[in-house]
Amino acid sequence: MAAAAFLSARAAPALLPPSRRLSRRLVVSRAAAASASSSSGGQGGGGVEFQGKVGFLGLGIMGAPMASNLIKAGCDVTVWNRTSSKCDPLLSLGAKYEPSPAQVASSCDVTFAMLADPQSAAEVACGSSGAAEGLAPGKGYVDVSTVDGATSKLIAERITSSGASFLEAPVSGSKKPAEDGLLIFLTAGDESLYKRVAPLLDVMGKSRFYLGDVGNGAAMKLVVNMVMGSMMVSFSEGLLLSEKVGLDPNTLVEVISQGAISAPMFSLKGPSMVKAAYPTAFPLKHQQKDMRLALALAESVSQSIPTVAAANELYKAAKSLGLSDHDFSAVIEALKAKVQSSQQ
Repeated sequence: MAAAAFLSARAAPALLPPSRRLSRRLVVSRAAAASASSSSGGQGGGGVEFQGKVGFLGLGIMGAPMASNLIKAGCDVTVWNRTSSKCDPLLSLGAKYEPSPAQVASSCDVTFAMLADPQSAAEVACGSSGAAEGLAPGKGYVDVSTVDGATSKLIAERITSSGASFLEAPVSGSKKPAEDGLLIFLTAGDESLYKRVAPLLDVMGKSRFYLGDVGNGAAMKLVVNMVMGSMMVSFSEGLLLSEKVGLDPNTLVEVISQGAISAPMFSLKGPSMVKAAYPTAFPLKHQQKDMRLALALAESVSQSIPTVAAANELYKAAKSLGLSDHDFSAVIEALKAKVQSSQQ
């Protein structure tokens, strides 16, 4: 079935019942996972306890380093990307290539997908020559894209109709954590597939949560990114206000880093923001997409989130300034523009 049909039939995401909301498992760190593996007779010492071929669809700012880490860990990886030239660095590391998602899924035991938005995720999974066409009983599909719960459930339905298993596993973390293998996986769906791919998740991430039924992982990721986006707007306001009243914004970054509201995001991005530099770790257009999806999630359960709604308007304004592909910290430019406009 074409992805467009899936998307057009999509209902607003519904809140999952209380029995489905609780996290059931957390591996605190890769070290803890390795220790557990060693004590149970696993390989440990850098070995990957996964037997089979791994597919990876989508080699953008996140997918490329994730797939690279799998290859460097010794996995047999086959890749695909819409722009095939993006596969070249992975091929030089030893990856194989297939010309369609269906062919990747057909040739691999487990296939990961990291796509930019719900429509792309659905198209790659369910569209013409999509992954579902190459899946069969015994195979698994792990979608690590950030999508809404309704899209995740529709992809799951199509994947499982082929007899394959499905796991949603959106990640918390941006470019640098992806490169360093320090992502956080928020998984939900087939628990046996979760256990099967756990060694692969541990290569790419520092921790993993199993959250129950499909939709829970997507909801958790949207809530996390909603908070992150709102924090960045508030931080931007603080930087601009401190400078406006004659304080050094770099000192503000240092003060915040030593207090109760310290956050790695502020320390990492603050100095660049003061210089009006926004090297892309997480594109602003993706942050705004996640704010929009979080607002839809909140609307579906009649939950008011006015701070997020206001922040979303600033991300939209930043997009209108041509900042979509800059880092999401470039939202500060929308605030600057707003001040300039009010002074004219």
